[in-house]
Amino acid sequence: MRHIALKALPFSDAGSDALPLKQLLRLSLFQVSVGMAAVMMLGTLNRVMIVELGLSAFLVAAMIALPVLIAPFRALLGFKSDTHRSAIGWKRIPYLWFGTLWQFGGLAIMPFALLILGGYDQVRIPAFAGEAFAALAFLMTGLGMHMTQTAGLALAADRADDETRPRVVALLYVAFLAGMLVSALLIGWLLRDFDGVRLIQVVQGTAVATLVLNVVALWKQESLRPTTKAERAAPAPAFADAWADLSHGGTAGRLLLAVFLGTVAFNMQDVLLEPYGGEILGLSVSNTTLLTASWATGAILAFALAARWLAQGLNPTRMGARGVLAGVAAFSAVIFASPLGSAPLFFAGAFGIGFGGGLFAVATLVTAMTLPVTDIAGRGLALGAWGAAQATAQGVSTALGGGIRDAVDALATSGALGPALNDPATGYSVVYHAEIGLLFLTLVALGPLVRRTDRPSDRPEPKEARIGLADFPT
Repeated sequence: MRHIALKALPFSDAGSDALPLKQLLRLSLFQVSVGMAAVMMLGTLNRVMIVELGLSAFLVAAMIALPVLIAPFRALLGFKSDTHRSAIGWKRIPYLWFGTLWQFGGLAIMPFALLILGGYDQVRIPAFAGEAFAALAFLMTGLGMHMTQTAGLALAADRADDETRPRVVALLYVAFLAGMLVSALLIGWLLRDFDGVRLIQVVQGTAVATLVLNVVALWKQESLRPTTKAERAAPAPAFADAWADLSHGGTAGRLLLAVFLGTVAFNMQDVLLEPYGGEILGLSVSNTTLLTASWATGAILAFALAARWLAQGLNPTRMGARGVLAGVAAFSAVIFASPLGSAPLFFAGAFGIGFGGGLFAVATLVTAMTLPVTDIAGRGLALGAWGAAQATAQGVSTALGGGIRDAVDALATSGALGPALNDPATGYSVVYHAEIGLLFLTLVALGPLVRRTDRPSDRPEPKEARIGLADFPT
């Protein structure tokens, strides 16, 4: 019966004596609130600002990109939560709480800022007020999301033991995805009949839901460890010292470089794959929507294989290299789909992108979680650095992909590149070739990590593969 339960409910064994399953499920609510805010900023408000409010696409893109500017500071936020000192001994809870307040405050003022930005009833308001307060709202919300997620993941990792930690973090990311899915459906339904008052109600309702979910999540999650006045007055470790301690031997720095390069390589196609299928291969809207299913199927297969390979003791860096090589083959298939006019080859490429990206994300996340943790460099710093590299790379890659495609397409269609390249597929092809080049650079960055992380004597004995950290990357 226990075997059947583990198969049917893969996270039923994520709890432990230090972090019971009920407390873990309650703690996961902070991920639901972060997912809800992500959908609000990147999905719902994106469409509302362009269509209903009539704002320029460039202005909307600039507003949405503002939270990405804060992403590099996730490492510092994680370090601060590692070294925070208070009379009652809390480290993570204060950052969870203040992250909640930033997230709540940003969402609370956001609808009014957007309505002013869209020209709604501006009476005795400076012309720049809409842009200024909209930027402030997006920055506050982004800061709150980064602070809440970094401190919450670090708290969960602190409370879990070595055996359950992978499955704990996996469950938290499943909660993040579930929060995005449910909130996307609910918010979209609530805004089906748009007007200014309804926008205020929905966005501020999201702010209230954020506050409630996060308070429930953090309640009694961290033990009280009272400290003396002398302990609190002692000099705190410097961030530079903590980073030097974490990156001792060069492993952390090289890992973050590999994460950045690989994430950019796999994500530059995010905004281009479906337009490529429709414009170049002539696929219908219904057919291009199946690309997401192909990508997801490849990712699911990657998660399943990663769980098995890691259980068998495979070095996660070697597994990441397999994902990169799969990505090279996948982008090659996408490129050749145009001259061959082959839709099946194109879908196979989308499947391979999901598979390779899934393996790579799994590998780097596992490697980050196993970086040495000391009194100076704690898990908050390690998780914050990994999240900063990934989030920054995702923002950069989206801008790069669209910008390179548009620039090359303008040159190609104007005849500046010659008659052979005067084709609408040229811009897309250059982006995909650039991604292949970045994947080879990622292999170069991963190479030394194999030697540094390959310790056969430390490998666990092969055991049953369970869904855990290796199964659900961010």
